[in-house]
Amino acid sequence: MRGQDWIERAGELFEAAMFGGDASALDRSDDALDAIEAPLSMARGKVLHVRFLNDREENSQELVHFERAAELYQRLGDASGEADALFWVGCWYQVVKGDGANGRPYFERSYELAKSVDDRMTMSYAIRHLGFADKDAGQFDQARERLTESVTLRREIGFRPGEAAGLVALAYLSAETGDRSAALHHLDEAESVAEGCGAKAVLGWIEQAHTLIRS
Repeated sequence: MRGQDWIERAGELFEAAMFGGDASALDRSDDALDAIEAPLSMARGKVLHVRFLNDREENSQELVHFERAAELYQRLGDASGEADALFWVGCWYQVVKGDGANGRPYFERSYELAKSVDDRMTMSYAIRHLGFADKDAGQFDQARERLTESVTLRREIGFRPGEAAGLVALAYLSAETGDRSAALHHLDEAESVAEGCGAKAVLGWIEQAHTLIRS
C-alpha cells in the first residue's frame, strides 16, 4: 500500500471510531499510522546523513529517526524495512561517530534480517560495511571476502552504480594490503561499470583512487 493509501486508510478508521462507534478501528489505525511514520522517519534520517557527509556537522536527530524507523518496522513485521533501518543505525555509529565496533552488531542484524526475506540490496549494504569494520580492525582477508560478496550481490540484482562503488572499495583494500596490480585491475573494472551506467560521482571516486594508488 502506498503512503497516500495509508493516510486515507487512517482517515477512514478515524471516521469509523469517531462516528461509527467502532472501537476496534482505533487499534487498526495504529498499524496505518506506523506505516506512514516509518518511511518518513527513514527519509528524514537519510537527509540528515547526506547533510553530514556534505558539511561534517553531526545532528543527533539522525540516529533518533533511524531508531524510530527500526522500532516501527519491527512492530509492523516488516523485516526488510527493519533491516534497512538497522543498517542506517550502524552507519550512524561507523560513519558519523567513527565507531565501527558499535556499528557492527547493527550491520550483522541487518544482514540476517535482509537475508531472511532475500533483500539482496540491503544485504549488499550491510555486508559492505561489515567489510569496512573488518578492514579497520586489521582483518583483511575477512574484509576482502565481505566486500567481494557485496559486489556479487549488487551484480546479481543489476545495481550497477553500487557494483562500481564496491569495486573501488576492493581497490583500496588491495592497495592497503600491498597488491597494487589487483587494485588497478579493480579500478579498471569499476571504471567500465560506472561509465556503462552513467555513475558520474563514482567516476570521480575512481579518478581520486587512481591518483592515490599510483602516487
